[in-house]
Amino acid sequence: MTLLLVILIPFLGALIPPLVIRSGRNTCAAAAGCVTLLALALLLSHAPAVFSGEVPKAGVEWVPAMGLSLSVFADGLGFFFAAMILVIGLLVIIYARFYLSREDPMGRFFAYLLLFQGAMVGVVLSDNVIMLLVFWELTSLTSFLLIGFWTKRADARQGARMALVITGGGGLALVAGLLL
Repeated sequence: MTLLLVILIPFLGALIPPLVIRSGRNTCAAAAGCVTLLALALLLSHAPAVFSGEVPKAGVEWVPAMGLSLSVFADGLGFFFAAMILVIGLLVIIYARFYLSREDPMGRFFAYLLLFQGAMVGVVLSDNVIMLLVFWELTSLTSFLLIGFWTKRADARQGARMALVITGGGGLALVAGLLL
């Protein structure tokens, strides 16, 4: 069940930065960092099992009649990439705390970043193609939001649209590959 929490915590944690930004930029960054650290700690709790060759799994039945479940697993490769996503996300949070100006909506940025982390971790830990596709599309949407963060800049808006078209095309190619 903790593997599902590794994905769920960044999604739920994305609600925190916009709420605590009034307490200050440091509080906002610390909250986002703590959310990421919690997800990373839960992931690392599976390290002994993964390093011994086991493949931890967790899941919840979604539509049992059709055999569909919301399930995740952490093999060595998925574990490595999930850890890398969360560590890099933590470094981005630390960097962004000092990079973003006082006028930038830091709470919104950290919310988008946590959503992106959750989606990316979901991609690498997905146990079935439907979840992979859902998390891929969530990654597309959250990358659009992150790239277009500075909404007043034309180049940011253009880059966000381009990223959405490219990742949307990748999602369509994924669906086409599944249908073949």
